[in-house]
Amino acid sequence: MSGVRALGVLSKFTLRRYAATLGTSHRSFSVASAMLARTHVNYEVKGDVAVIRMNAPGSKVNTLSIQMQNEMTEVMEEVMGNNAVQSVVLISSKPGCFIAGADINMIQACNNAEEVTKLSQEGQKMFEKIEKSPKPIVAAINGSCLGGGLEFAIACQYRVATKTKKTVLGTPEVMLGLLPGAGGTQRLPKMVGLPNAFDMMLTGRNIRADKAKKMGLIDQLVDPLGPGLKSPEERTIDYLEEVAIECARGITSKKIQLTKPKGTMQKVTDYIMGFELVRNQIYKTVKGKVMKQSKGLYPAPLKIIDCVKTGVEQGPAAGYLAESQNFGQLAKTSESAALIGLYHGQVACKKNRFGTPQKDVKTLAILGAGLMGAGIAQVTVDKGVHTVLKDTTVPGLARGEQQVYKGLNDKTKKRSITSFERDSILSNLTGQLDYSGFEKADMVIEAVFEDINIKHAVLKEVEAVVPPHCIFASNTSALPIKEIAAASKRPDKVIGMHYFSPVDKMQLLEIITTEQTSKDTTASAVAVGLKQGKVIIVVGDGPGFYTTRCLAPMLAEAVRVFQEGADPKKLDSLTTSFGFPVGAATLIDEVGIDVAAHVAEDLGKAFGSRFGGGNVEVLKTMVDMGIKGRKSGKGCYIYQPGLKSKEVNSEIGDILEKYKMAPNPAVSSDSDVQYRLITRFVNEAVLCLQEGILANPLEGDIGAVFGLGFPPCLGGPFRFVDTFGADNLVAKMRRFEAVYGNHFTPCQLLLDHANDPSKKFHK
Repeated sequence: MSGVRALGVLSKFTLRRYAATLGTSHRSFSVASAMLARTHVNYEVKGDVAVIRMNAPGSKVNTLSIQMQNEMTEVMEEVMGNNAVQSVVLISSKPGCFIAGADINMIQACNNAEEVTKLSQEGQKMFEKIEKSPKPIVAAINGSCLGGGLEFAIACQYRVATKTKKTVLGTPEVMLGLLPGAGGTQRLPKMVGLPNAFDMMLTGRNIRADKAKKMGLIDQLVDPLGPGLKSPEERTIDYLEEVAIECARGITSKKIQLTKPKGTMQKVTDYIMGFELVRNQIYKTVKGKVMKQSKGLYPAPLKIIDCVKTGVEQGPAAGYLAESQNFGQLAKTSESAALIGLYHGQVACKKNRFGTPQKDVKTLAILGAGLMGAGIAQVTVDKGVHTVLKDTTVPGLARGEQQVYKGLNDKTKKRSITSFERDSILSNLTGQLDYSGFEKADMVIEAVFEDINIKHAVLKEVEAVVPPHCIFASNTSALPIKEIAAASKRPDKVIGMHYFSPVDKMQLLEIITTEQTSKDTTASAVAVGLKQGKVIIVVGDGPGFYTTRCLAPMLAEAVRVFQEGADPKKLDSLTTSFGFPVGAATLIDEVGIDVAAHVAEDLGKAFGSRFGGGNVEVLKTMVDMGIKGRKSGKGCYIYQPGLKSKEVNSEIGDILEKYKMAPNPAVSSDSDVQYRLITRFVNEAVLCLQEGILANPLEGDIGAVFGLGFPPCLGGPFRFVDTFGADNLVAKMRRFEAVYGNHFTPCQLLLDHANDPSKKFHK
C-alpha cells in the first residue's frame, strides 16, 4: 500500500552512513616483533613522523572496539616514547572508512548504566590524551568519519580530509537513542559554535568534507586522484598520507599555525555569545524545536542539550561528567534499545539470505508510468540498470519520464550529481508504448491498476514476448500473488514486489513469495531491491501480505473514531503524540481514500467481521464525492499547492454526521483511543508471525517502522510487546473486546506470551 514517508527522528535513519568499500592497502612495515601480534592497529616511522594505520580485519568498517582501543593505546604509548618521532599521522587503510563509530555490541554488553558510564569515561580519557599530546597528531580522513570516529578526529590537533562523496563527518548517535559520549558534546561546540554543534548532534546528519572545511571541522582538503598503477582509491589514500605527513612536519616546524587568527565575523559572534541571555535563548529555541518534532518521546536530544549547556555554563569538568552519566543512562533506556534493534534489523535486511541469483538483472522493464511506476524507474535508472518504462498513453508516459527527470535534476540543483551525470543516467531510460525490446528483459515489474483482470491481461501479454528466464513481479499492495500467478505459464517466475510511495523516499520493499515461487526468483528480486538501495523484508503470500494487513484494521478503527466524534486534527494529535511520525488522518489522505476503501472491502471479505470497525461506507461516500485524499486536493484535509499548512475539510462533517456513532465512555479516553489503534495493529502483526506470513519478528518490526511509520521509539510491534508486556496488552484488549467484540480478540501467540512472561520475541 502506498505509505507516507516517515518524518521525525528516524526519517534519516539509514545505513548509508555505515557503508564502506571493502579492501585494504597492503604495505611492507618495518615494525618491532611485538607489533606483529596486533591485528587492528599498526604503524611505521617515516623520518620523524609516525604513521598509524587502522584496519579492523574481516570488516568493511573500522569501529572503536575494545581491541581497537587497546591496540591504539599501546601504539600511542610506543610512539610517544620514541624520541625520533616528532609528530603523528592517523589514517585508515580502508578506502571508504576512517572510523564509523563505536562498537554498538560493546555498549550492549554492559549490564547497567554505571558500566556504560565507565566506558564513556575511558573514551574521554583516551581522547584527552590525544588532545594534550606533546607531539602533534594529524587525522587523515578518507571515507566515513562518524560518531566516536569524529570524536577521535576532533581531539587531534589537525584534520586533513579527501574531497570525495564518500568522505562524510557526523554524529549519528542520536539515531540510536544515544549521545556523543567520548567528549563530542564538549569539543564540538567549541570547534563549530553552538548552532552548528546542535544541528549536527540533534539531527545526526552527515556533513560533506567541503562543508566541514567551511564549518571549521576540517583544516585542509585533498582532491582525490584518478587511476594509475594502482586503483583510484589506493592512490588517493597514498596521496592523503603524503599530504598529512607534510602537514605534521609543518606543524612541528611552526610553518602551520594551529591557532588561526579570528576574522571580524568570528569576533562579533564570540562577543554576542558571551552574553548569557543570548545563550539561554539558543537553548530555549533548540529545546522547543526538539519537543515539537519528537513530542518528548526521545530522551537523547534533550540530554544532548543538557550536556552542552552544562559544559558551556559550568565548565569542562562538569560538562564531561554530565556527558558520561547521561550516556550511561541513555544506553539503558527502552528507546535506545528500540532504535539499536532497528539498526541491527536494517543491517540484516540489507543482506540477501537467498543467495546469489543465477543471472543478474541488467534490463528491467516497468509497466505503468504512474506515480509508482515512475518512482520504481527513478530508483533503478541511476544504478546502471537499463530501464524500460512502458505506458499505454503518450501523456501518461511523458508524465512518468518527467518525474524521473525531475528527481535527477533536483539532485543536480543540490550538487549531488553534475548535469553530465544526470544526462548520462537518463540515457539508461527508455520510454515506450509497446512491448518492443521486451525480449531482452530480465525482469518486468507491473505497476498497473489494482484489478485482478487487468493484472492477468498484462501478465499474459508479457509472457508472450519475454525470454524464459524473465521474472514477472507485481507491485500490488493487497492482491494475493497466488491469484495473479494463476494466469501464468511459469508461476515459479512470479513474485510480489510491494514498493511504498514516494518510492525514492521510502526505504522499505516488501517482497512476497508464493509456494511456487522459486528460490532463484526470490534471490533475484532481493538483489534488485538491494541495488535500488532498499531495506527488504520477504513475506509469505496472503490477502494484504504483512504491511497492508497490519495497517487495515488500524485504519478501520480510525474511521470508527471519526464516527464517534473525533475530528482529523484530534486523531492526528493522538497518533503523533504516541510516536507515529504521521497522524492517522493524514495517513489515510496519503494512502488515498479510494485505495483505503478498496483494501478495506477486499480484506473484509478475506478475514470477515474481525476486520470490521468503522463503517466502510464512510470512505466510499467520500470517494463518490471526489474526496480521495491528497492526490485529489482534498481528503480529511484540504490541500493547496505551495501551502504546508492544511485545514480540515468541512465536507466530511456532513458525512460523519450521517454515520455518527455514540462513543462508549468506558473506552473513549484519549489513552483508550490510542491503545485501540495500536493494539489492532500489533495483534495483526503477531498473528502474521503465528500464521507464517512473517519469517521472524525482526522483519516484522522493520516492515512496520520503515513501511508504515510505526513509532520508531517503540522499535516495532514485536519489540513493543516485549517492552510493554504481552499480559498488559492483552488486559487492555480484553476491555475493548467487551465493548467491540472480536475486533479486539487477542491472537493465540499473543496469549502464549501473556501467559508466560519468559517468552520474548527478541532475546
